[in-house]
Amino acid sequence: MTSRAERKYRAATAFQRRLNPVLRRLPLQTLLETTGRVSGLPRATPVGGRRAGDAFWLVSEFGERSQYVRNIKADPRVRVRVRGRWHTGTAHLLPDDDPVARLRLLPRFNSAAVRAFGAGLLTVRVDLDD
Repeated sequence: MTSRAERKYRAATAFQRRLNPVLRRLPLQTLLETTGRVSGLPRATPVGGRRAGDAFWLVSEFGERSQYVRNIKADPRVRVRVRGRWHTGTAHLLPDDDPVARLRLLPRFNSAAVRAFGAGLLTVRVDLDD
């Protein structure tokens, strides 16, 4: 990772460590819940994405460096909270998908932040069970 990308990563993760605990408590915040690859405990991460039919789409701003992506690689079974309702599903990492094009289909505010602060974008699709 370049030094600029590394600085972006460090700044974004420092900011998210402070903001994410607050966002997780908001009832309508979209959350992705993975299982911790080491602890085995549920890990909820605020995300921006969109449900399209039986799938939920999002773009990881730091690709495979994101902790939730690392958790998905260890166990793809996840839950997604959309509009206050939990859905179970299986997450798929899509390195061949164009994440910039995908961001154009997702909520604007989050997409702008991901484009501005991200490095190594990665598309994630969650196939929902219900």
